[in-house]
Amino acid sequence: MAESAAIAAARIGATVERTALTRSKAFSDALGANVFFKLENLQTTGSFKMRGALNRLMTLTDEQRAKGCVTASSGNHGAAVACAMRKLGITGVIFVPQKTSAVKIAAIRGFGGEVRFFGTDGLYTEQHAREYADRKGMFYLSPYNDEQVIAGQGSCGVEIIEQLPDVDAAFIAVGGGGLIGGVGSVLKAHDSNIRVYGCQPAASAVMAHSIAAGEILELPSEPTLSDGTAGGIEAGAITFPLNQAVVDEFVLVDETQIANAMRLYVEREGPPIEGAAGVAIAGLIARAADVSGLQIVVIVCGGNIATDTMAEVMDTPYRRARAG
Repeated sequence: MAESAAIAAARIGATVERTALTRSKAFSDALGANVFFKLENLQTTGSFKMRGALNRLMTLTDEQRAKGCVTASSGNHGAAVACAMRKLGITGVIFVPQKTSAVKIAAIRGFGGEVRFFGTDGLYTEQHAREYADRKGMFYLSPYNDEQVIAGQGSCGVEIIEQLPDVDAAFIAVGGGGLIGGVGSVLKAHDSNIRVYGCQPAASAVMAHSIAAGEILELPSEPTLSDGTAGGIEAGAITFPLNQAVVDEFVLVDETQIANAMRLYVEREGPPIEGAAGVAIAGLIARAADVSGLQIVVIVCGGNIATDTMAEVMDTPYRRARAG
């Protein structure tokens, strides 16, 4: 996978942003480590998802492009696919769960994507989208269960190694496992001693519980600020064994921890970030004692969040209510 990520990095390099890796003095001083943020929230479409979507679409045959593309998304992947399709002249349909964030739906439509709603859990939306693509003879672009998508996400890891070759540990939010699978493979190929932490909201930690059980589980998800990582995992997903191989430890964080991490980041770094990015930062805070003195990278995976949600996160009573 590391070799595929390097190829993907070269393929998409002229189109995606090479995002900054910045050292945070505030977080470094507070946590006793050298903390660097990989700013994928400043990536094209506001999240890392552009990497995987563009890499996969650029590898389609002319026949596949002509027939069109179908995908499923909780928002960020959909916006990335819409943007990439527009750049490449491909048409398609993007299915999203019923309660997808309005700001993410607006982003998909803003890039010219056709949005259709189905289901309340991302897993069911994915299953429906795949069935729709099969009926229509269109290409189905999985948000994570695809080698070229994972390789595209892995291009973020290629940049991290170039920017900080002596990285000791990485904290990465996990949903379907494509980002951590791609980036983790690159980091481990560079140095097998780099510790990879997979961070998930306790309200929807399907990958963590599945790996603990040794098989993909079908589990319910509770509401979470980290809508970008919420939902189930497709049966037989290739990210499952990949996550087994590259993730050293899963860190589960609750909603108060996520909100507090988001608030701290905005107060000390800015700009606003979405819940999935808060999950990775919360994971670092929870494991600060284990990484003291080390070179740490946290992937700030996205910045697409509704203004009212961010305002609620920044509100002190919200934090007390969640804590209580």
